[in-house]
Amino acid sequence: MIRSFYALALLLLSGLSSCVSTKDISYLQDSDYSSTQAKAVTNERQEYKLATNDVLNITVQSAQPELTQVFNLNTGQGTFINGDPGSQYTNGYVIDAGGNIMLPTAGRLMVKGLTVTEAQRVIQNAVNNYVRGATASVKLVSFKITVLGEVRNPGYFFIQNPQATILEALGLAGDLTPLGNRRNVKLIRQTPTGSEVVLLDLTRPNLLSSPYFYLQPNDAVYVEPESALTQRANINNLSIVFAGLTTIAVIANLILSANK
Repeated sequence: MIRSFYALALLLLSGLSSCVSTKDISYLQDSDYSSTQAKAVTNERQEYKLATNDVLNITVQSAQPELTQVFNLNTGQGTFINGDPGSQYTNGYVIDAGGNIMLPTAGRLMVKGLTVTEAQRVIQNAVNNYVRGATASVKLVSFKITVLGEVRNPGYFFIQNPQATILEALGLAGDLTPLGNRRNVKLIRQTPTGSEVVLLDLTRPNLLSSPYFYLQPNDAVYVEPESALTQRANINNLSIVFAGLTTIAVIANLILSANK
């Protein structure tokens, strides 16, 4: 009786503590990849359209700095390079609820729905009306993403690269832990009508051609744990249960032996 009980317990424990195979943790698995010839993947990135609460860093330069100083809110570039979130709103132009920025002297400029390049043209034209020979440079500095779940360093990150990818986001978060589910990564994206959620499989090569491969500001990435993580976490609790059942089985066996 006791031997049968232990055999059942070991069977259950072996099933619960199943190992994670290489196929579950390797990214972009494709037998067509070669060390001698690169495999091209087409994925045209959609340019981001500016939205309410985005922050722009606008720098205007000319041969007469005293004429362009009024446009330059940030006196030093270090705050933007370091990604200090507080300084961005202090030293940047925030797009208001109406989709406008307030440029000194030039007044309100509509930039919502434009790409950064298109917004730069609008701002450049406005500056030309007041300063000859000036050059306006525009950068989006509110490109923030959040990475949560089974990664080594979860948190939010400011992106300097306007073409950031899902792999870059995971790299900033220190990559997935060994028990992160690479086949079921959730990407949550804000849209004008609410939020949308898409599941990404990091092990599939078609990730490179997915429209969600490139990130957008305020994207959130959540890495679910592998089922093995939950199973292993329960082993300690199950061990206590099995210990109790073993004791009961021993007592029951002693009672049966005494009655024979």
